[in-house]
Amino acid sequence: MSATAAAIRTIEVALSANPYPVVIGRGALSALGEQILAQGIKTGTKVLVVTNPVVHEHYGAKALASLEAAGLNASLLVIEAGEDQKTPATVGLIHDAAFARKLERGSLIVALGGGVVGDMAGFAAASWLRGIAVVQVPTTLLAMVDASIGGKTGVNHPGGKNLIGAFHQPRLVLIDPDTLATLPEREFRAGMAEVIKYGVIGDPELFRELEAAGERLTSMDTLPAALLQSVLERSAAAKAKVVAADEKEGGLRAILNYGHTLGHVVEALCGYGTYLHGEAVAIGMVAAGELALELGLWSANDQARQRAVIAAAGLPGRWPELESSAVLECLQGDKKVRDGCVRFVLPTSLGTVEIRSDVSGEQVLAALARCHD
Repeated sequence: MSATAAAIRTIEVALSANPYPVVIGRGALSALGEQILAQGIKTGTKVLVVTNPVVHEHYGAKALASLEAAGLNASLLVIEAGEDQKTPATVGLIHDAAFARKLERGSLIVALGGGVVGDMAGFAAASWLRGIAVVQVPTTLLAMVDASIGGKTGVNHPGGKNLIGAFHQPRLVLIDPDTLATLPEREFRAGMAEVIKYGVIGDPELFRELEAAGERLTSMDTLPAALLQSVLERSAAAKAKVVAADEKEGGLRAILNYGHTLGHVVEALCGYGTYLHGEAVAIGMVAAGELALELGLWSANDQARQRAVIAAAGLPGRWPELESSAVLECLQGDKKVRDGCVRFVLPTSLGTVEIRSDVSGEQVLAALARCHD
């Protein structure tokens, strides 16, 4: 299906400096070059497309053809991009390619892939020549609804996830739902965790839609097309609104970390790649819900509903067997620690959350003990 004006929806990320559009529409990848020119990038500009082998196989040629048809001087770099590859060494490969292709300050990097490609290509763009433009073209559900919007870039450190990085907003985010057709079902389900997150933190109507869809959430083949479009638009709009209000996570934006603080513990202690990011976030949301129960912030019924939607989406909710001391030590290494206090995003109802810094280690461990069921 070709991209048409009628088929494409544009959502603005209304930052006071350097606002940018999120373009959503089936077939939009074919219009990548045209959309880049619409952002004021000149014909003849050098463009380095960074992708991984699987995405390259399906969509690399289409992306390059669109860029070249628009008169852009495009080349391609294929990198391995599993979570275990998300390191400074891999970013160094992108820097090497930028040097070899003589990218200048007016040049552009395009991240074509999932969140790992987006994070690394974005960080490479932020740090090459002290910052060149980046365009995010997410090809996974998780990246479409979350990672590609907001300018967070980075790589992992052995001590924790995304500890090395920078805020570097893209010039454009282009989302083509057609690219989800080749996404493995496990990756699709992992992306659904971030969608559920948006329902819990601020969109109770979206949560009810997901609840009603039940087990149809587990696959592109069963998810209604109208619900997918709604999910993409509402998730992008929710993220754009929060980012515009708090670009660098001084306050409100921290609510987007719901499920992530404890999810990052799962990723770090189980070894990156054991759980997909979205799977770890799902476990983290269940754990945060139990912590909210421990503190009397929300009802057992709300937690049961959250657990049910996570399970219906085919996502894990059971906390793995981890040493208590290692869990508490890992939490202290989280990026959101302030003055030695871990900040938890905790639900007070389905649609509202609050940030708490007064949670004891004993309360955390008590909540996690109830997540082994």
